[in-house]
Amino acid sequence: MIKIYDSQAREKRDFQMSEFGRVKMYVCGPTVYNYVHIGNARTFMSFDMVRRYLEWRGFDVIYVSNVTDIDDKIIARANEEGRSADEVAAEYTKAFIEDMRAVNVKDPTIRPKATNEVPEMIDLVREMVAEGYAYEVAGDVYFSVRTLPAYGGLSGRSVDDAESGHRALRTEGIADRKRDPADFAVWKAAKPGEPSWDSPWGPGRPGWHLECTVMSKKYLGFPFDIHGGGCDLIFPHHENERAQALATSSKGFANYWMHAGMLQVNAEKMSKSLGNFRLLRDVLRTVDPWTLRFLMLQTHYRSSLDFSEERLAEAGVAFARIKNAARNVKWAIGNGLGAEDVLSKEQVAEVTRLFRYEFLQAMDDDFNTSRGLSVVFDYCAQLNSLVDGVMLSFGDVARAGELLDLLVEVMGVLGIDLEAALALDDAASDDALPAELVGLAVELTGYAGDDPAQAAEALLAARAEARAQKNWAVADAVRDRMGALGLAIEDTPQGARVKRS
Repeated sequence: MIKIYDSQAREKRDFQMSEFGRVKMYVCGPTVYNYVHIGNARTFMSFDMVRRYLEWRGFDVIYVSNVTDIDDKIIARANEEGRSADEVAAEYTKAFIEDMRAVNVKDPTIRPKATNEVPEMIDLVREMVAEGYAYEVAGDVYFSVRTLPAYGGLSGRSVDDAESGHRALRTEGIADRKRDPADFAVWKAAKPGEPSWDSPWGPGRPGWHLECTVMSKKYLGFPFDIHGGGCDLIFPHHENERAQALATSSKGFANYWMHAGMLQVNAEKMSKSLGNFRLLRDVLRTVDPWTLRFLMLQTHYRSSLDFSEERLAEAGVAFARIKNAARNVKWAIGNGLGAEDVLSKEQVAEVTRLFRYEFLQAMDDDFNTSRGLSVVFDYCAQLNSLVDGVMLSFGDVARAGELLDLLVEVMGVLGIDLEAALALDDAASDDALPAELVGLAVELTGYAGDDPAQAAEALLAARAEARAQKNWAVADAVRDRMGALGLAIEDTPQGARVKRS
């Protein structure tokens, strides 16, 4: 049974779907006025992992994530740059999608845009006004939080502690027009030069919280299963979404609330004023997407994550253990010439069964990727042990392939394409072979080409011939001279291979 920590219940709960076999998820998407930063990227990667795991468990997942393409920040940026809000939103929506695909976040099943849903938002505001939950003042419409006894049930805040949920709370004159300081805007009267839509209260645009209530109802229906986002959205955004839904529906809203923890940079809150604000696309110029995702997975999604160059480097070293295990199996498969089986069908079946079981146990416990990766490391140690120093038979090759396929499959559940990561490393390794290998091969073997990879093969062949003739001086010279170039020779039953030392 999958258990999910529900932010509203403040405890783990058994996951029960509203519709058998189908999971309906809504995750708050970006406000597209800039490139996505790594804090927000962490949230989207976390819920991509949740989605992938649920799909791997056999559920049909409908995943809705919106784009806020009309907002004060978008308007402010458009005014600064002398462009329209539509132009700004279009540019950064495209950039957001590109950045998410770069870190292997799957496209949502549905990606609605706020500007396409305004008629439905107007209908919901009209309904709230008619039911007495909202009121109009000079073209603005506010939600009256004291009319809803359930207000504060998600965040745990009382109405007296609550402030307006709208981002422009402190705008001059706004507080004076409201009946209560805690009330929040669901419709904003148009200002000169701003995008606007006609409404029963005059030209204006929707409040920030309105769109997610409308879109989740339209595309998932109430109640749906999981509502996700960063923990910074619990109040006011998610609290106000919930209020609008409960005011206009007797069916409830989200059955489970999930929130990803905050990301810090070098143990400090990320902010432009501290100079540690990191855009995702800038980070990807210095590290591959698989290592970045691995770093995110090492910490449970609900916990705070500290991002630093040191943590990235540590993640790279840890991830290399998994990649090396995969390489070892691949090497054994590609060089299998043995006559006798060394891997029994029963042995492989037991190893894979236990791995699946332990990984399920970890991930069923509120998607505990930290514990799940521990299970992966144990499995990789087993793989290394199974193929170390052995010559695989023809039958063994197929069974070793099953072991490798399962590792690739499980890493894919976590959003890491292991084959792509290996290919990226191989390309970098080929490019990084020192050019000095050519000169060394010319000197020691008579090699006449100019390709470092071919030169390495020539040196290995010369060393093998010297060893066969017991000419240890030549064999050791090849090893030592290659070692001086940062390369190590690994001897295996299938032959020697070159590795970075």
